[in-house]
Amino acid sequence: MASSFLNFASKLSFLHNEYYKNDAVGRNLLFDSPNLYKWNRKFSNSCFPKTRCSGVGATRATSRTEAVVDDDRVLNEDSRVLKVGLICGGPSAERGISLNSARSVLDHIEGGDLQVSCFYIDYDMNAFAISSAQVYSNTPADFDFKLESLAKGFSSLDEFAEHLAASVDIVFPVIHGRFGEDGGIQELLERYNVPFVGTGSRECRKAFDKYDASLELSKQGFVTVPSFLIQGSEIEECELSEWFSSNQLDPNSGKVVVKPARAGSSIGVTVAYGVSDSLKKANDLISEGIDDKILVEIFLEGGSEFTAIVLDVGSGFDCRPVVLLPTEVELQLHGSVDVREEDAIFNYRRKYLPTQQVAYHTPPRFPPKVIENIREGASILFRQLGLRDFARIDGWFLPNSIDAFSSSAGKFGRTELGTIMYTDINLISGMEQTSFLFQQASKVGFSHSNILRSVIHHACLRFPNLASHNEVSAHSPRRSKSLPVDEAFNKQEGVRKIFVLFGGDTSERQVSLMSGTNVWLNLQAFDDLDVTPCLLAPSDDHSDDSSRVVWSLPYSLVLRHTTEEVLDACIEAIEPVQAAMTSHLRNQVMNDLMESLKKHSWFTGFDIADELPVRYSLEKWVKLAKEVQATVFIAVHGGIGEDGTLQSLLESEGVPHTGPGEAASKTCMDKVATSLALSHLADLGVLTINKDVHRKEDLLNVPALEIWDELTSKLQCETLCVKPSRDGCSTGVARLCCVEDLAVYIKALKDCLLRIPPDSFSKSHGMIEMPSPPPELLIFEPFIETDEIVVASKSVGEKAQGLVWKGNSRWVEITVGVIGTLGSMRSLSPSITVKETGDILSLEEKFQGGTGINLTPPPASIVSNEALERCKQRIELIANTLRLEGFSRIDAFLNVDSGEVLIIEVNSVPGMTPSTVLIHQALAEQPPMYPHKFFRTLLDLASERII
Repeated sequence: MASSFLNFASKLSFLHNEYYKNDAVGRNLLFDSPNLYKWNRKFSNSCFPKTRCSGVGATRATSRTEAVVDDDRVLNEDSRVLKVGLICGGPSAERGISLNSARSVLDHIEGGDLQVSCFYIDYDMNAFAISSAQVYSNTPADFDFKLESLAKGFSSLDEFAEHLAASVDIVFPVIHGRFGEDGGIQELLERYNVPFVGTGSRECRKAFDKYDASLELSKQGFVTVPSFLIQGSEIEECELSEWFSSNQLDPNSGKVVVKPARAGSSIGVTVAYGVSDSLKKANDLISEGIDDKILVEIFLEGGSEFTAIVLDVGSGFDCRPVVLLPTEVELQLHGSVDVREEDAIFNYRRKYLPTQQVAYHTPPRFPPKVIENIREGASILFRQLGLRDFARIDGWFLPNSIDAFSSSAGKFGRTELGTIMYTDINLISGMEQTSFLFQQASKVGFSHSNILRSVIHHACLRFPNLASHNEVSAHSPRRSKSLPVDEAFNKQEGVRKIFVLFGGDTSERQVSLMSGTNVWLNLQAFDDLDVTPCLLAPSDDHSDDSSRVVWSLPYSLVLRHTTEEVLDACIEAIEPVQAAMTSHLRNQVMNDLMESLKKHSWFTGFDIADELPVRYSLEKWVKLAKEVQATVFIAVHGGIGEDGTLQSLLESEGVPHTGPGEAASKTCMDKVATSLALSHLADLGVLTINKDVHRKEDLLNVPALEIWDELTSKLQCETLCVKPSRDGCSTGVARLCCVEDLAVYIKALKDCLLRIPPDSFSKSHGMIEMPSPPPELLIFEPFIETDEIVVASKSVGEKAQGLVWKGNSRWVEITVGVIGTLGSMRSLSPSITVKETGDILSLEEKFQGGTGINLTPPPASIVSNEALERCKQRIELIANTLRLEGFSRIDAFLNVDSGEVLIIEVNSVPGMTPSTVLIHQALAEQPPMYPHKFFRTLLDLASERII
């Protein structure tokens, strides 16, 4: 195993050195291995690809004259490579989501005949050429403060545009909100004759402004939501009162939606009651600088929200929009909730953080005729507004039981079954891994790579000089992946079977879905792997672990918001009536697409088959893994994924798996046991935190003051940190500064709250997600004070590097990955974690891309190289003492002078989401390890271990 690992590292180093011989800019190298095609046997061969498309981790082209790739093929200088400029960032609050979109696009289009260069526009509208490694940052704040030293800056946007005109063939803008969807970047590119993907500047301006778009829709004969415009500082309260009355709304309590006219579809959207509240919330949006043009709209009670991706499949400027299968957005309230949740709307948090607050249904649970009308209307709207290539259109369906607007008679949207209204037009739809674009595209046969490349190639049709890039030579597909697991194994010699397992029933199951999806997509880059995503369903309280249910999933069912959605989709997929309707709708859309796509030489067919999920007991699933000689990549956070149970089941059958073994997993899951196992290392600079464990039942039945006095006396501290004893690291963790805070926390346990609202405690904090069901055991420990680190968006001095850090306590919080074999674990470069709100890292900051700040590696202005090396040595000591293997993540406090570490906890199955800090640390290695190679390394370590 060791020699194999060294050979891999040697090969990686060789590739790295070859690359940097030819590339002075510092773009980064990924490896070639295309997505593996699935075949839909329901369609004729003409519908399917004769070539293979490049997916995650495909070739990162080096120079035009030389490239080293996995299968030793050489790209000669005569090859026509389409050079794509990927632009992300921008001045809006959605720039973090823009970074996520750019990361996903980069993963799925780079390689073979597409070469990607990455660019970033910061909050102040400065443009930079950045490395692809920076695209994998969690948030722009991770690198904003050091851009001037890490990236090539441009003196002006004009210079930037000139550079694009000279260096790329076509631009793919993925800036959401201002400057990305309002026509700003498009106008700049048009001025310098730079081809780009998407709608032109004039049409963008009209569609992006929600008020102007509503007027245009009404003019074009569509039903629209009654709205009132508030603009600038002069607000006429009497006019707004008249609008309330004219729409049968009580001026004192009428329920409305207040939102910016020119921001993303989620930014600043809120509910208001009556004229005064509406004006206050409009003023707040204006004063916060979100927009000075605010819309007040009627709240559509009883309606169902939907969103639909529109794909233009015409030729050149001949627009032929086809609407994919729309998605219904269902807001959900579970259990006891704060009163503020009763006005739930599809806001920024619900859109981008996977929780049970929202569920998606693709196709919608509407009558087929309504779905047909939604698709027809969105297609007409796309064409009449002059949109190009692709877009996302949001709207509402109001059943006939709800009063329709009298002014809408005779307009498009009024149907026998209800009223359809289109409310938001998104010119650059979000492109995160499980976004609406990929959910809907996969339902009709497109992989991530296929849909993105189709959009790019369609855009090239408008530019005659790019015509040669749309000529695709025919290649046979590598292999079909639509065979059943056991049949596929028998027919694919030399192919290793991999099961990626995620889900479970802990509070981190949604993060587990994100981790498993990311691992699955990355491992698909390798031709010698056949990767099957698998969902571990929630447990039945009356069954043992071995009889739990595991679902083997087809491609499209993985791309869901929550594990509950995935499970519901599995059950729905095997229900005959619903399955027949979905199949009928899918075939309708695919036929509409193929009518035009078959005329384009660059379209080589659909590559996702219409497959069914397969249900197993966990025991039978483990035996299947043994039978097909599969390696299991464990992505189940908490519960049986980390307490040794799953590891024991696999090891008893001789099935190799990622991560530590049974005993080490069991120790690390128990935070108290972890501290005890490391307590003898104090003299070596490894410190542990005193802990006191309490049963939930005792907390509920003993006066809070008595508990508080006992804890602060026993732990000798003034403030406490509380966390579940055996749950994940991201939920139920809070700082308690006084007995009143403890009382609030205990009440949350008693009431089974899913969330503790922001600022419920005496010290300001963000939303705290709580475990469900509440934990039986809770740990209390002294709260460790660390020095606040403030990250400036621009460099404020050569020494400070844009960081403000007083360094009074000399302690900072770090997280660090360890990787290797049993007894020889190696520390990656630690990351300093920076909290943006409160004293505890929130769920968003840990796992939601576009939020949270990680400084990787730690800046020398905070941690010296000597202290950093001592820290890494101690981290390795911890890993080897706990008998970790494969990979894990260690969270700790670091003394920046001595390099001593104070252990917080050890995660044997750490988060593996697209923005996980482990990716940043792997990229900081020399040579850098990109995500697909990082996950492949972890897999190889698992496959070669001796069980």
